[in-house]
Amino acid sequence: MPSPAPLAHGCVYHIYNRGTSGEDLFREERNYRFFLQRYAHYIEPVVETYAYCLLRNHFHALIRTLTPEEQEARYADSPAETPFKLRSPSRQFGALFCSYAVAFNKVYGRSGSLFEHPFHRKLVVTETYFTRLVVYINRNAERHGLVDDYRDWPHTSYRTLMSSRPTHLQRDTVLSWFGGRDGLVAAHAGYTDAPDIGPYLLE
Repeated sequence: MPSPAPLAHGCVYHIYNRGTSGEDLFREERNYRFFLQRYAHYIEPVVETYAYCLLRNHFHALIRTLTPEEQEARYADSPAETPFKLRSPSRQFGALFCSYAVAFNKVYGRSGSLFEHPFHRKLVVTETYFTRLVVYINRNAERHGLVDDYRDWPHTSYRTLMSSRPTHLQRDTVLSWFGGRDGLVAAHAGYTDAPDIGPYLLE
């Protein structure tokens, strides 16, 4: 199978990856927190994140990669002292997976690859599907039978979108797509697996 094209700048993607051979990526609550910390370090400088869901053996994210100009502007707002250098979003995801795997292997006494390679991505080019993907991703734990109600799964963007706490998630943008929190709630409550979203899904 040929390697997928690198993530382009200024594009929206549905990102997905799972543990090698279905192995769990998250064994304890602290694993989820650590992954998000590593995500903030490696991924937030190069993307906007609209939705995510961390499950036991895989995760989903809906992102938009920053343009070179946006990357530089975000870099200028940071306290870094080194000159700006344009980063490849694909390489940043690779660095995230490597960093997390090294720490995970050390803690649990394992060796070798933890994540599938290459990671999976779908380019989203139609605005119609942005909101559907947000809902699909937030409801994914229920879809996989991990909870009876998606609102009970703590490792998704849903609770953050519903809260007012500071966040790096693009909450205001997402809420504007749904016309506010009431619209967000209604869209999640009324969602069904529509076949037309299939081309943008990864499992």
